[in-house]
Amino acid sequence: MRMLKIFIGMVISICLVGGARADGLFFEDESIQDGIHVFDVSKNFAEIYQKLDGINWAGKNINVAIESLEKLNSRAHIAATDERVVLVWGDDIIANYPRPAARDWNGFGEITTALILKMRGVDANLRNLSESAIYQAVVGSLMQGIDEQGRYIYSRKAQINEDGRLLTSVGMEGGRDERGNFRVAGIFKGAPADIAGIKSGDLISEINGVPVAKMSDGQLGAALSGFNSGTAKVRVISPAGPRDVVLRRATIVVADADIIHRASPDSGGLLEIVVHRVSDNAVAIVNEALAKYPDVDGIIFDLRAATGDDERAAAKLAGLFIGEKPVMRIVETAMDEVEVVPGGSAITDVPMVVLMSNMTRGTSEALVSAIYENGRGVLVGTPTAGDARIATQIPLSNGGALELLNKSIKTGSGHVLDGRGVFPIVCLSNIRSSQQQNAFFLNVLNNDFRAQDFNKDTSIDPDVIRRGCPVIINGADEDALSAAVASKILTDKKVYNRLIAE
Repeated sequence: MRMLKIFIGMVISICLVGGARADGLFFEDESIQDGIHVFDVSKNFAEIYQKLDGINWAGKNINVAIESLEKLNSRAHIAATDERVVLVWGDDIIANYPRPAARDWNGFGEITTALILKMRGVDANLRNLSESAIYQAVVGSLMQGIDEQGRYIYSRKAQINEDGRLLTSVGMEGGRDERGNFRVAGIFKGAPADIAGIKSGDLISEINGVPVAKMSDGQLGAALSGFNSGTAKVRVISPAGPRDVVLRRATIVVADADIIHRASPDSGGLLEIVVHRVSDNAVAIVNEALAKYPDVDGIIFDLRAATGDDERAAAKLAGLFIGEKPVMRIVETAMDEVEVVPGGSAITDVPMVVLMSNMTRGTSEALVSAIYENGRGVLVGTPTAGDARIATQIPLSNGGALELLNKSIKTGSGHVLDGRGVFPIVCLSNIRSSQQQNAFFLNVLNNDFRAQDFNKDTSIDPDVIRRGCPVIINGADEDALSAAVASKILTDKKVYNRLIAE
């Protein structure tokens, strides 16, 4: 790579291709080149560079961003020097432009577009992408050059405007039976299939008058989901008999949290709170559920696949259970730590089990640690991801946004979460069978359970802990284990009290 840079430098000094760019790289009468609206795209890139400059490139500079376009193809090599921007494809220089002046964002935007056009000329995969898809790919590579975990959040509105299409679904999943018909395995709540009364186990025998058994997998998939809205007339065979249903494909919206009340004839039962996304909407859903079921015996707080990086929403959610206690500390680049504390008192003191896994990350890890540090729940599952970072989002005029994971999270008491994670008190992967579960609970009741709290012992390598409590590969196994172990802990006060004291 060093020899390549030297070679590029030598060529720059003798072959200044491209000429002066005082009037820009594109002409007004050629505003569309290779299917790309060059002025619009260049303007978008100019906005990105300018807005990234406002956060000092997260410690990087514009050269890093431009050179990261290499990620689009392994044959591409880009060198951005103080004077030139050069694109080498294999052994050939295919672009060589004068570098714009400092903060000439329009100039850098045009050079980015020009480099893309050159790369599309020699890369069939890039050439086949639509304008919106190429924009996503390019901005994604720019973001990763600045921050390995940075990303571009694409605007669905922008994609519709540019490509005129949007993926939709009738809202059901399943597979073919032995006769080739479609057996429904699951329904998305609120989807057209749900509204039409289709249930798990129902059979779809015909779609738009064609027997499903005679349809290819591609035809079947296109009828149930596709680009833009569309109508599928299906014959549903259920225990009540056959009926014809008209389904129109629509965008599916998943709730940020689900609430399941497991009623009990002898008590208040258990409340299962499954958080999909840490948000203000999730806070509202959980708050309403706690008010609706105030007399439950226990709460299963399932954060195994929770996403979202809204620290304020995370604080509100934690505050429902711990009150005005520190939830986390945010560490920003070259800035002091900011302590995040919810306002208001806790609204429940019901015993809790917190379910966690390697998919628990970001603010969800802070939630787990806040409940643990305040003695409000037993941690059950496998270690969290150790990916406790929060993004800075930079809105763009096209409706999308840039996201840089430039904030790391510590626990409320100041322990490092990012790169380490949170570790369960009860490791599910070590009590897989019924015999192992019975032995585990017997040890707890006999006061023989002596779990090492790795959240307090920071001297041990987290990778060693993860090897001792590995990820559960089978999702069905994990669901069954989580439900059984959490229920046992919450319904046996002696077990709960001894585990919470660990």
